[in-house]
Amino acid sequence: MTSNNKNVAFIGLGVMGFPMAGHLANQGYNVTVYNRTTSKAQTWMETYSGQLATTPALAAANADIVFICVGNDDDLREVTTGTDGVLQSMRANTTLVDHTTASADVARELFKACEAKQIGFVDAPVSGGEAGAVNGQLTIMCGGKADIYKAVEPVMAAYARFSKLLGDVGSGQIAKMMNQICIAGVVQGLAEALQFGQNANIDCEAVIEVISKGAAGSWQMENRHKSMLDDHYEHGFAVDWMRKDLSIALDEAKKNGSTLPVTALVDQYYADVQKMGGNRWDTSSLLKRLV
Repeated sequence: MTSNNKNVAFIGLGVMGFPMAGHLANQGYNVTVYNRTTSKAQTWMETYSGQLATTPALAAANADIVFICVGNDDDLREVTTGTDGVLQSMRANTTLVDHTTASADVARELFKACEAKQIGFVDAPVSGGEAGAVNGQLTIMCGGKADIYKAVEPVMAAYARFSKLLGDVGSGQIAKMMNQICIAGVVQGLAEALQFGQNANIDCEAVIEVISKGAAGSWQMENRHKSMLDDHYEHGFAVDWMRKDLSIALDEAKKNGSTLPVTALVDQYYADVQKMGGNRWDTSSLLKRLV
């Protein structure tokens, strides 16, 4: 373990935040954590070295960088601008990094709130799922000022394989929307192909071995086809979360004049999966509604 003298806070110890905060601790940062469900924070403390705070404000009080990874826009507002939010205690010339998948609007809202207190802000949603977080192999899409990003990028490297500044505040969230739009279409296509192959009584494993090497290949095909064929949907990123993300993308599309017919259709297919009781199945469960 290396030694770092930065004090960091991590707000939100869910499926993603728990290991992300752990990587920071393992890299020698002085980590203070907060989680709405205290038992989860206590479990983190049993696993990693750090401090436990009882409110977001207390967690952030001495932090040079505050990282947040919570559920949605409302959760984000609660832990930032709320009564006990981090902006109540953060000092000038510190930085807030938001890893929540949220709207571009709330990112811009937080940027203004931070700017008023001379606090840097980066919207930095992540991709890579639970496995990426656990293995420190996340991809991070960032929006903000170049100097602020440059300062926090080496710290985020504790749990990232790649990160990039894509533009002004909100750009990270727009990129994450594009990411989820792409995934929705690819997973639906893979689900349909597998159902088609099963109905044709062909060895789907053998076919995937061939077509994954060509133009049809994708991360989803390589990493999810076998578990889909095995009717196994416990890979962490739940249908409920994907529907939340797609809702954000569809709302943004209305604002910028985009047409997302495939995304809207797949969103409704995920609604079908929810009706089947698959709220916590992972996103590859689109096959489940076809068989």
